[in-house]
Amino acid sequence: MSKTPKSVWRNPVHFLAFGLGSGAAPWAPGTFGTAAAVLIYVLLPPMSVAVYLLFLALTFAAGIWLCGRTAADIGVHDHGGIVWDEFVGLWLTMLLAPPGLLWLALGFLFFRVFDIVKPWPIAWCDKHVEGGLGIMIDDVLAGLMALACLQLVAALVL
Repeated sequence: MSKTPKSVWRNPVHFLAFGLGSGAAPWAPGTFGTAAAVLIYVLLPPMSVAVYLLFLALTFAAGIWLCGRTAADIGVHDHGGIVWDEFVGLWLTMLLAPPGLLWLALGFLFFRVFDIVKPWPIAWCDKHVEGGLGIMIDDVLAGLMALACLQLVAALVL
């Protein structure tokens, strides 16, 4: 993994792309970024489904710009410390999730597995889609797969 650029601590765009600094973890920055996303998720106010979908759309669009700008500035396409994409992927995973820490932990686990293993089409997008969209899309797909798994478990259990 590339060293964390000093600009992360000086440039607000880089700071956001690095997940409020969580992506600067010396090992497993994606996992640290996802853990930070969990903390933010817990602090989010209650939202209707429509408002939550708008929140996801806005954070996804912002992520395309934040991640693309940061990658261009530091000269590394998808630096491991850029974890805004993990934020959005985890938040997508939790769409319509049952309440409770068990479901949040399960969503975290499902998302990390899909983000790390990168089954098709995640791996294809990771290799072939450029720029900020390329950084974001694989985590959005991992989030969609994790969302499907979480909803399937919820349907079977509840």
